[in-house]
Amino acid sequence: MENAITVTNVSKVYKLYDKPVDRLKEALNPFHREYHKKFYALNDLSFQVKKGETVGIIGTNGSGKSTILKIITGVLLPTTGDVKVDGVISALLELGAGFNMEYTGIENIYMNGTMMGFSKKQMDAKLQDILEFADIGDFVYQPVKTYSSGMFVRLAFALAINVEPEILIVDEALSVGDVFFQSKCYRRMEEIRKNGTTILMVTHDMGSIIKYCDRVVLLNKGNFVAEGAPGHMVDLYKKILANQMDSLQEELTEMNDFSGESEKKKPKTHGKLMKESLTINAGRTEYGDGRAQIYDLGLFDQRGNLTNLLLKGEEFTIKEKIRFAADIQMPIFTYTIKDKKGTDLSGTNTMFEGTDIKPVKSGDEYEVSFTQKMTLQGGEYLLSMSCTGFELGEHVVYHRLYDVANITVISNKNTVGVFDMESRVEAVKVEIDT
Repeated sequence: MENAITVTNVSKVYKLYDKPVDRLKEALNPFHREYHKKFYALNDLSFQVKKGETVGIIGTNGSGKSTILKIITGVLLPTTGDVKVDGVISALLELGAGFNMEYTGIENIYMNGTMMGFSKKQMDAKLQDILEFADIGDFVYQPVKTYSSGMFVRLAFALAINVEPEILIVDEALSVGDVFFQSKCYRRMEEIRKNGTTILMVTHDMGSIIKYCDRVVLLNKGNFVAEGAPGHMVDLYKKILANQMDSLQEELTEMNDFSGESEKKKPKTHGKLMKESLTINAGRTEYGDGRAQIYDLGLFDQRGNLTNLLLKGEEFTIKEKIRFAADIQMPIFTYTIKDKKGTDLSGTNTMFEGTDIKPVKSGDEYEVSFTQKMTLQGGEYLLSMSCTGFELGEHVVYHRLYDVANITVISNKNTVGVFDMESRVEAVKVEIDT
């Protein structure tokens, strides 16, 4: 299969000066003394995107994702290296970049179409689809400087996605607009993907990455880390987010070892902790009086795999392993799932569920499992858990772990709000008597 995009040894270097006058000193210095530090936004990056393939680029902020997209689209030039593109590109980078604020929406549609290489006749044929998708009414005849941010986004996206591009490049554009417009954008993305359009996308929405991408490229601080199946790359990305660089390096070494030696050298996993297979938050908050310790935890999908990635609609299990350092009359085990803003969304405990724990002795260990159906919408969530109790009417915390792990929910159907009420829909045609 031919490549639509080929990136070969691309670097983008910026010169950083401590003071503005240093730039002048460097320019005038007869001995070519350097007064700057080099910052590599990209460092010797290479990858390919085949025709008809959907490839995602993921990484933390500052990893070079947007920089490589701008180089591919010609907005930036690489310092070194080469990029080859075979096909007509439609790009959603900074939405509306290239729009003239003084022109009307209609004028901007035709101007941008011309810049993409389409004739007026071709744009005439596409105009109605663009206007229907944007759905901004008569504002399309007004200068875009009068638009709200929502209308601006609608028009820019409608233009980019309805010109039938051979290559569509998307940078976080699908995270804007209301939920209904986002849904329409995703449906259109799915249509052009099935029609064979090559798509290169950057997003922080891991659900979209796993749902739409055939392959994923992972970057970190301007460097290529790995590429491969979406689920695997998202797991590696979570390790970077949690600052588990040693664990990441071990996995990369294993991925790149084709000698078979790594398999032989692997230690036996008897007694291996569940949390070693998960992405755990290195910056978590924990406290308690020390009479109990949650020393291990696990997240299991319906197939029994240890993973931070769960599918909406399927059963999953949260496990906690607790070790006691004192006698406790009636410990209570809990978990809570929160959104990124810290709002409690769901949770329960052994007391609510009517599971009475007998008095425990110092040195006892317990494993507690909570199994339930995942009905949260696709997105990113945070898991907290604790071991608490009541003594003389007072609530006591033996050990609590706040935001100890992330949960990424993958969904094929998101409804409005936080939860899916799992509606059963029936539509029956009513016969009208004549």
